[in-house]
Amino acid sequence: MSSFNEREEAFEKKFALEEEHKFQAEALRIKHLGLWAAGKLGKAGDEANAYATSIVVAEVDGGGREAVIRKLAADLAAAGISDLQIRRKLEELSKESGGEA
Repeated sequence: MSSFNEREEAFEKKFALEEEHKFQAEALRIKHLGLWAAGKLGKAGDEANAYATSIVVAEVDGGGREAVIRKLAADLAAAGISDLQIRRKLEELSKESGGEA
């Protein structure tokens, strides 16, 4: 294998690893957002964890952050929590983890 090919392969592996880390960090932020929302809904323990996991699944399967925000806004409307409050909480979690908002 040529030196160029080896460098290219190393770069591709590094890129894939960085993307995986970004995905994991975002999933963790969304899970924390789900746990926050679960608390607002009066859920605790296993029920809160299951709810938070469902929020992560909504992000992965349903169209990203906007799908999460729509789902949470619908779920939290009865608790008087607005779309803006959800976005602010997500921004706060992103800042805490050093990620992008």
